[in-house]
Amino acid sequence: MTQNSDQHSASTIWGGRFAGGPSAVMQRINASIGFDKRLYAQDIRGSKAHCAMLVKAGILSAADGAAIDDGLNRILAEIESGQFQFKTELEDIHMNVETRLAELVGEAAGRLHTARSRNDQVATDFRLWVRDTLDGMEGALQGLQAALLDKAEAHAASIMPGFTHLQAAQPVTFGHHMLAYVEMFGRDRSRLKDARARMNECPLGAAALAGTSFPIDRHMTAQALGFDRPTANSLDSVSDRDFALEFLAAAAIAATHLSRLAEELVLWTTAQFRFVALSDGYTTGSSIMPQKRNPDAAELVRAKAGRVIGNLNALLIVMKGLPLTYSKDMQDDKEPVFEAADTLELSIAAMTGMIRDLTVNTQRLKDSAGAGFTTATDIADWLVRVAGVPFRQAHHITGRIVRLAEERDCGLEDLSLEDLRAVDARITQDVFSVLSVEASAASRTSHGGTAPANVAAAVAAARQRFL
Repeated sequence: MTQNSDQHSASTIWGGRFAGGPSAVMQRINASIGFDKRLYAQDIRGSKAHCAMLVKAGILSAADGAAIDDGLNRILAEIESGQFQFKTELEDIHMNVETRLAELVGEAAGRLHTARSRNDQVATDFRLWVRDTLDGMEGALQGLQAALLDKAEAHAASIMPGFTHLQAAQPVTFGHHMLAYVEMFGRDRSRLKDARARMNECPLGAAALAGTSFPIDRHMTAQALGFDRPTANSLDSVSDRDFALEFLAAAAIAATHLSRLAEELVLWTTAQFRFVALSDGYTTGSSIMPQKRNPDAAELVRAKAGRVIGNLNALLIVMKGLPLTYSKDMQDDKEPVFEAADTLELSIAAMTGMIRDLTVNTQRLKDSAGAGFTTATDIADWLVRVAGVPFRQAHHITGRIVRLAEERDCGLEDLSLEDLRAVDARITQDVFSVLSVEASAASRTSHGGTAPANVAAAVAAARQRFL
């Protein structure tokens, strides 16, 4: 084989420096086309913007620019129609596109890479992809909020037990409980918006690491690609992956919120709780126990949070020891982001479906709301408000009343006035007005409280804020 052939076998991309080709193992570990082909639309979009800027700057002729632009359009059509052949030996999406462009338009294709490197090219492509994903994810979370708000509105007055330590604490409403998740997912959307604003700077034109000697217009390409501005430092431009980490961090928090809601659905659908029922579309049966109705969708959402959190951890570990600027380690930045995005998108869709189809057992909720002496705090508050008892003393008095009810194996509302006055003579018949679970919930009228009137108003306000 001639030396020129050896160089060609080494790599059509960078083979001029090498006499021999890479080993089969090196080709496998070095190639990223198996996953970064997902960046094709962003890669072509970035190349078209770069081409237009080179033409305007006089670096590329108008004829070459038109040929390149037409070729890129043809490649985009080939990929989207499934006719494009991705080649592992070409390593990545950038060289797959560039090689095909050369087949289509000839020598002009080789001029497209003037004043840029794969370093700033991939940084731009990846930012564009993450930005597009952030927009889609934010919309998906809004859809989940809409489903939760519909349930909250329908059950603004449905009394249920509120829990601390998974022990019955005080009566709340099911609508109020749903609104808690509306707030959580609202914060998730806010984090995604913050991440988008912070990452919306364009690395294109930073070239390999030091910028370029060509008279390029980075503001033009930034504007063409919808960025607010070009990045300020060429070294940081090609080595920064904060935007990917920030997306993964926001995704991990959102996945954690989804997992908490999924855990509640798993608990609430058990025979012991029977608070809600999931539809056939989101449950499965058992291969041996015909009575089973398993909340598999909720369980899988709960499990998938671990994968999203793991992807965040994986990329943090990849980045933590890298000196400036680009290192090949950073090729492994995409798979964690891609997998996290896919996983979170599926989890949001599954949770939205579960919530929309959810059947709420309002009678069971109400029956459970009084279990565990959940109106005990209402007695203490009554003693403070009506009898003028200091709260710490009222707390102690109420504790003795609860112990009496436990000994009698009855609810607080089942104790007689004489029983209550035997504990403290300041108690009057009026105390029974606060002992029902409905009265307890209705009394929580402070801002953000669970009173049904509050919940109805909060639903209306949340629709204005989030939808």
